[in-house]
Amino acid sequence: MTVALENVLAKAGLRIDAAEFLTLVEDAARRLSPPSPDPSSSLSEAQRAALGETGLDLSPRRDDEPDGRAPAVAAHAVLAESALTVAEAARRLEVDPSRIRHKLADRRLTGWKDQGGWRLPAWQFADRGALPGLDVVLAAVPGDQPALVVAAFMNTPQDDLEIGGRPATPRQWLLAGGDPAPVAALAATLGTPF
Repeated sequence: MTVALENVLAKAGLRIDAAEFLTLVEDAARRLSPPSPDPSSSLSEAQRAALGETGLDLSPRRDDEPDGRAPAVAAHAVLAESALTVAEAARRLEVDPSRIRHKLADRRLTGWKDQGGWRLPAWQFADRGALPGLDVVLAAVPGDQPALVVAAFMNTPQDDLEIGGRPATPRQWLLAGGDPAPVAALAATLGTPF
């Protein structure tokens, strides 16, 4: 399994030891949610009844059912593996590490804190410096949105952002010099029901 995993990681361009990657996966699985959550445990009796009437199955996942957390756990592990430390981000932006912490506090960069300190997702950096217009976009992202949701948004083609007649990701749009305002408008809707 280790050789197969190392091959998959290499094909994906992830420079990480297989054992370290599995540790990231285990950590992400532990933090994202319990293994067999009871979806109805946080609902009132009236809410359970109303949702049950619509045909929604609120029973806990059975042992023979696939675990729906797997894609999110894998995505979070990849996000964590590719994230930069404060020192790495400072080198990339050619600033003192204290400036990176100020940018995090001012929401001009985004990241999360773990046992080793701040981790900054790599998607927000260009070859030289931060992604153009990043501060405008991050100001629009609702504060309750997890790093994984923001990363998925920034790397998913959006019909409203076209380059050469094809939908572009917000990251591609900004790298191409696109106006950050339409990306910010889309980012402001993260977490809202449609």
